[in-house]
Amino acid sequence: MTGGSSRAAHHASARSQLSPRAIAWTLVRVAGSIIVLTTLYYVLPLDHASLPSVITMLVVGLAGFVTLVVFQVERIVRSPLPGARAAESLATSVPFFILLFAATYVALAGLSPSNFGEHLTHTDGLYFAVTVFATVGFGDITAKTETARLVVTGQMIADLVVLGVAVRVVVGAVRRSRQRMAPPQGMPASPGLLDREDDDPGIGPTP
Repeated sequence: MTGGSSRAAHHASARSQLSPRAIAWTLVRVAGSIIVLTTLYYVLPLDHASLPSVITMLVVGLAGFVTLVVFQVERIVRSPLPGARAAESLATSVPFFILLFAATYVALAGLSPSNFGEHLTHTDGLYFAVTVFATVGFGDITAKTETARLVVTGQMIADLVVLGVAVRVVVGAVRRSRQRMAPPQGMPASPGLLDREDDDPGIGPTP
């Protein structure tokens, strides 16, 4: 029993090692997700949206963001590589969150240039969303109307949620996954003499 248990722990430990191939595949998935999201952002005609569609886009997008985080947390808990899965989740969720608000700003500026004092291109909207997220606003683009200021305030509050709650949830999922994969107390980390005795019927315990 001891040999079988220690071999199982050894194989589980081997599966949890991050190989170069796994690192490369994770980077490909992250890059692919960011490219798809960014391309979709630049392709959509956001500056021709109506106010109801802008509100719907923001609400549905935030609901989708929460759903994405919940889905990713479940994958982290079940993954044999929770650290890599968590990094991938954050690298996907944060760009989705920023692009969602960038799209909202572009749409609001398209509804009325007075919302931000000028027309915003897709790049302008992305730039402004990043500066709000990073709390390093330079003042070159500012919210002028109450509607625009409410949306910017909403992003600031959501930023705190993302940084304070979502990241903590992801880190907690990593810890739970590692605790689940950890061998029980007292279990040897690698096969020893008892393993060889179990494997070879010709070797018995010493009298």
